[in-house]
Amino acid sequence: MSTMRYEKVCLDGCGYVVPENVLTSDEIERKLAPVYERFGLHPGRLEMMTGIRERRIWDEGTLPSDASTRAGRRALDDAGLGADQIECLLHTSVSRDCLEPATAAVVHHNLGLPRKSLMFDISNACLGFLNGITSLANMIELGQVKRGLIVAGESSRHLITSTIDQLLDAGSRLTRQDLKAALASLTIGSGAAAMVLAHESVSQTDHRLLGGVVGCATEHNDLCRGSADTGFGDGASMTMRTDAETLLEGGCELAAQTWRDFQAALNLSNADIHRVYTHQVGATHRDRLFEAIQMDASRDFSTFESLGNVGSVSLPLTMAKGIEQNPPKPEDNIAMLGIGSGLSCVMLGVKW
Repeated sequence: MSTMRYEKVCLDGCGYVVPENVLTSDEIERKLAPVYERFGLHPGRLEMMTGIRERRIWDEGTLPSDASTRAGRRALDDAGLGADQIECLLHTSVSRDCLEPATAAVVHHNLGLPRKSLMFDISNACLGFLNGITSLANMIELGQVKRGLIVAGESSRHLITSTIDQLLDAGSRLTRQDLKAALASLTIGSGAAAMVLAHESVSQTDHRLLGGVVGCATEHNDLCRGSADTGFGDGASMTMRTDAETLLEGGCELAAQTWRDFQAALNLSNADIHRVYTHQVGATHRDRLFEAIQMDASRDFSTFESLGNVGSVSLPLTMAKGIEQNPPKPEDNIAMLGIGSGLSCVMLGVKW
């Protein structure tokens, strides 16, 4: 277990963008009608199994950098900052414009950030954004930068389209196991999120990042495998195979241990936690997670029903929407619980 404690880092602003285009689970199943008929599956199965009614899709041609830029501007506006005040930019999504250069370079240019500001990509499946928070917080705590911006833009259009095409093209070669391994790919949604962190000396909010813990169970690194990085431009073809059941079991076991370490590190009991924001996967994952950490699910705020699993964007977007719809009270303790394929887990605490 790796433990982090912060005394000088504040959360100064959040921003998010949700695409206007809606893709329902019913629409996906209609496209897969020949597959459903072959295996005797009834419509409604996808939503019944996941709790995901719909997910969002960017307009054709939208790049991850486009989405991240929009969210970044909203976070800067929320923090009341100009681009010239940002000293570090981290781009943290699974989705990237291309293999090289870093997508952070494109967002840095789009936002007009200073030439002297740091910028680079961080990639760690669905945990990228939380890894970005800890990386930036470390720099702020050490006095290397005063303010920084974390951004992420996830695009699911090509993965969903490729998955549907591959399932239909397989014909008689398709097995039930193939279909099962493709299910998670059909739950992925699109979106963007951003967050501003600041040193206490320049913070305008005093929303304190307390610290947190990191845990890994990398013996499970083979349970979710995506295709080689080909970028997210038009014409991209992608695949992803997921052993969802084993991933759920391993993930909940890791989460339970990490939660105990988190409580010990920050000296917080379940009763001390007022809000919980989690990485959004689906209904079963949510229920099993809260059972594993013995937490009252009423403290959760969920978005998977209408947004699906938005990768690294999922947790920060859910948190931003949750704070927007029901602002925490001063001194409320917030837990951010992230887990990503690999497996790795990050849990962070915020004192509002």
